[in-house]
Amino acid sequence: MVPLGRTGLHISPLSLGTVKFGRDQGVKYPQPVQIPDDDTANALLRVAASLGINCLDTAPAYGSSEERLGALLAGQREQWVLCTKVGEEFENGQSRYDFSPEHTRFSVERSLTRLRTDILDIVLIHSDGQDTEILQRHGTLETLQTLKKEGKIRAVGLSHKSVSGGQLAVHQGADVIMATLNTTHTTELGLIAAASEAGCGVLIKKALLSGHGRPEDLAFVAEQPGVTSIVVGTTNTAHLKQNAYALMNASESRL
Repeated sequence: MVPLGRTGLHISPLSLGTVKFGRDQGVKYPQPVQIPDDDTANALLRVAASLGINCLDTAPAYGSSEERLGALLAGQREQWVLCTKVGEEFENGQSRYDFSPEHTRFSVERSLTRLRTDILDIVLIHSDGQDTEILQRHGTLETLQTLKKEGKIRAVGLSHKSVSGGQLAVHQGADVIMATLNTTHTTELGLIAAASEAGCGVLIKKALLSGHGRPEDLAFVAEQPGVTSIVVGTTNTAHLKQNAYALMNASESRL
């Protein structure tokens, strides 16, 4: 496990994304998505735990993912670091966004209920691409910081879509950012390193180009300065093992 910035949380270098646990529409993957049944999902979680993975990434925009995790993790809550989001809703096959303080608080309370927990480890703003407007005009991050003070969240931040948005989030005191990094997208390397130096945890999305990359590509991402954990979504235990072994091999080769 590695420290997630200044949050006090320790997470695995590989995290499991769970969009496929609850959503099969509006996703950009090479193959059609089939939502797993409970037995398949439970098997995946057991394999993840056996591989040392302890961080699960979800969101209200991931359909029924939060509710399913709440049920699947019954009696296991202390074993997992749960990361969810606010701002994006997915209804009737389309996304809509609401970054208001009122909706932010509602969303956090709903996630607490769905995930059957009294505290969320990480809550990120699920940006629609207008990063700086969200941070400067909507009060979303400030609301999350208030909820953190109330003891409902351990760490807050932004899943951004621009370097300027990530930089502003770090400047405004975000505990965690979720950046994009892969073999074809390296424009955020400076931001990732600077965020880490400032004590901000850095989660990575799209490391495998939404399913178009190879497990071996994870080694490139993992070795970049500032990267804390790589979030990869799958419901295939073989793919999960391949991803974990690719990271393990990369780590061993650096020793």
